[in-house]
Amino acid sequence: MVIIITGTSSGIGYATAETLARNGHTVYATMRDPQRSPQLQQLVDEEKLDLHILQLDVLDDQSVQKAVNAVLEKERRIDVLVNNAGIHNWGAVEEMPMEFFKDNMETNFFGALRCIKAVLPSMRENRSGIIINISSIAGELYSNFHGAYSPSKAALEALSESLAQEVAPYNVKVFIVQPGITQTPILNKVNKIPANTNYPNIKRFLSMFAASLGDNPISPAFAADIINDIVSEKRNTMRNPAGPDATVLLGFRASMTDEDWAKSVMIDDATWITAMEQMGMGVGKYMQAEGLPQF
Repeated sequence: MVIIITGTSSGIGYATAETLARNGHTVYATMRDPQRSPQLQQLVDEEKLDLHILQLDVLDDQSVQKAVNAVLEKERRIDVLVNNAGIHNWGAVEEMPMEFFKDNMETNFFGALRCIKAVLPSMRENRSGIIINISSIAGELYSNFHGAYSPSKAALEALSESLAQEVAPYNVKVFIVQPGITQTPILNKVNKIPANTNYPNIKRFLSMFAASLGDNPISPAFAADIINDIVSEKRNTMRNPAGPDATVLLGFRASMTDEDWAKSVMIDDATWITAMEQMGMGVGKYMQAEGLPQF
């Protein structure tokens, strides 16, 4: 299959490009700045993979169309689009600048939409195609301090469902992959929370991430393997949680009413720590340490 993947300089995008190319597909690994990932080119050279690195900026209409046109000119078709490029901000809604909300929507939602619109004409004409949108458990589980990130992923999931119905008559399929807390460089770029925040409960939120990343890091390979299964038609479910914590956390949210979910932040720290540790997240040491966990 001929596959385009966005955001392949590192993390899930890199792992997906590597996995799909090793499984015999023709992969176009795109990123805003190809110079940022010399290791991907090294992988291609060493293993002689059918993997090609292209410049593509999901924020730029012309850049997206140029990359898609280049693939179509050479391959005559695009079988799979993997929308992976994304950014991540966190913090209290009151305290985050408006730019965070705009940037998350522009990259995580509109960036994916640009790519979808660019590949759909050829998929529709060929009456064949797969679109895989990399969301997050945050696209279905809306927690405090994710007021910029979760809406961008929720919008992507809503778009995916609407699109799936539109393109079904043309044999184009749409899938959603929902990674949990994954060891990926995107979290190294996330904004720092000021120590003087008016919302001290954010320590719980950050402790959950610290526990997952520090004690039981989840490899991007989890998501890459699921994407490979979708491409190989071993999976046909629209929504696909990725990582051992993903199913646990989504199930935890689903077990509660909306009202109880909103009130759940009112429990004391000890009760919260116990609940998290029962789900395998050792948050206690991070909660007991001075200051906010850093990444």
